[in-house]
Amino acid sequence: MAIKPDYVKKTGNILLERYPDAFSRKDFEHNKEAVQELTNIESKEVRNRIAGYITHKRN
Repeated sequence: MAIKPDYVKKTGNILLERYPDAFSRKDFEHNKEAVQELTNIESKEVRNRIAGYITHKRN
């Protein structure tokens, strides 16, 4: 299954709008755990891509 970049960006932006204080600026591990807690996405790869996008965007 291919992961669409639009899905990653859209989901990441929604999470940043709804939970701005839940994510760290530079800590990917913390952001990865936050994405897991705040979403019901089962795919580890998709969660990691969203966490990476959020970490990149917060810098």
